[in-house]
Amino acid sequence: MTEKKTEREFIPLNIAVLTISDSRTEETDKSGDKIVSLIEEAEHKRYEKKIVPDDKYAIRAAVSQWIVDEDVQVVLTTGGTGVTGRDGTPEAVNVLFDKTIDGFGETFRAISYQQIKTSTIQSRAIAGVANGTYIFCMPGSPGACATAWNELIRVQLDYRTRPCNLVELMPRLRET
Repeated sequence: MTEKKTEREFIPLNIAVLTISDSRTEETDKSGDKIVSLIEEAEHKRYEKKIVPDDKYAIRAAVSQWIVDEDVQVVLTTGGTGVTGRDGTPEAVNVLFDKTIDGFGETFRAISYQQIKTSTIQSRAIAGVANGTYIFCMPGSPGACATAWNELIRVQLDYRTRPCNLVELMPRLRET
């Protein structure tokens, strides 16, 4: 007897977007705008969008505000993942993680290598889980954000993805 697979329904998630930059404004935030358009195209919900300077305490404060908000399931950040003096997103966010998703950064760099070759080693893209909220920290270019979303994040935030996805593991959704 074969097991019949039933089709799952899409579950829209509330996603907060944080741009980390000392120079971007709402008018010039191409990466943040790109992320918002991608999450809306995927039929998720933009919960909130902010821009903060590349300061580890400002970054940590913004992300912390969202991880204690029970309405937020995912935080996407863009910027501050490079190796220059003020790039501090990994240092700001790592301490908040209950668990690190090592495969995100590793796979992102492997995919990016196909596009930008060895320049991918400059990316310190990371991901993890904090208080049941998934956090993905991406580089500051619109292209890198599109790559991370289209090749990795979008699929894992779709409950219909088989054999497994991150949505089915979200504690806040399992409790309802």
